[in-house]
Amino acid sequence: MEPDKIIIGITHGDINGIGYEVILKALADNRTLDMFTPIIYGSSKLAGFYKKNLDIQGINFNIIHHAGEASSKRINIINCVDDEVKIDVGQSTSEAGTAAFAALEKATEDLKNKKIDALVTAPINKNNIQSESFHFPGHTEYLEEKFGEKSSSLMMLVSDAIRIAVVTGHIPVSQVSGTITEELILKKLTVFNHSLKKDFSIVRPRIAVLGLNPHAGDNGVIGDEEQKIIVPALKKAEQQGIMCFGPYAADGFFGSGNFKNFDGVLAMYHDQGLIPFKTMAMDNGVNFTAGLAVIRTSPDHGTAYDLAGQNKASELSFLQALYLATDVFRNRSIYKEMHVNPLPVSEPKHDSRKNSIE
Repeated sequence: MEPDKIIIGITHGDINGIGYEVILKALADNRTLDMFTPIIYGSSKLAGFYKKNLDIQGINFNIIHHAGEASSKRINIINCVDDEVKIDVGQSTSEAGTAAFAALEKATEDLKNKKIDALVTAPINKNNIQSESFHFPGHTEYLEEKFGEKSSSLMMLVSDAIRIAVVTGHIPVSQVSGTITEELILKKLTVFNHSLKKDFSIVRPRIAVLGLNPHAGDNGVIGDEEQKIIVPALKKAEQQGIMCFGPYAADGFFGSGNFKNFDGVLAMYHDQGLIPFKTMAMDNGVNFTAGLAVIRTSPDHGTAYDLAGQNKASELSFLQALYLATDVFRNRSIYKEMHVNPLPVSEPKHDSRKNSIE
């Protein structure tokens, strides 16, 4: 293995969706192998099926048993599912959910044991993957339990134009208001601020915070969460040195282009942040799980059953997910190097002569 090339684990996601299509299309350009060593956690049989069915050229697989066998010049595959797994292109099946979880478990194990440097996940179906072993709303919450404490992670959507994070993620809208607290906002702001510094090399991040209610509550006329919860959280964040501004009314904030003045935007709930993001960057946006010691990215789209098997899916978002995983790994290495104290701190020596009488 080349010492300066990172190893990226790739999970195949839902086997009946567009996962294999975007993975194979993204890796078909051999120049990607100059940046990182890919290991697909999935099935060589399934990969071969989609390669042939979609007529994807320029790909040769290297089947390995564990990450240590990976070739830096090949597309490596670790078989995580039975060869007899059934493919139902464009359909949600329990078998597809089982296959998605098997790949995720194996890749997560290798990530935890530092056999791979980063993880890029293809889309799963949040319904058919549910089981006694997987009882989470999505990847973010699953990885949070594996690698962090409750609320330690942050769902961030990243593109060249904007970075948006959310205070609450995959929860019903009816629960949003009751979930948002001053403590939670402050925690998410702290994670966001640190990630912008460490993962994106921004020295003094400027973060815009959106209000919860229409018109950011209009001074309490349309809800009082802004005055009672959000504003106090921002004041505490400012006292900790975080440059945060708001709360802004979401519609005018995006409509006016004000988002361009900030390094990151913190939305209160999922759709408040993801609708404008996907409007701007559906084809090349990336979902990044900030706040964890490990690196995980994914494309910002779902399984897209309606496109599966038709050679119509764009690989750009998945390709950007691979690039971002590589960039974050490099940025974290630089950040760590910059913040290492090269000199030990020692107590000043006492000069007894200063107290002596001549």
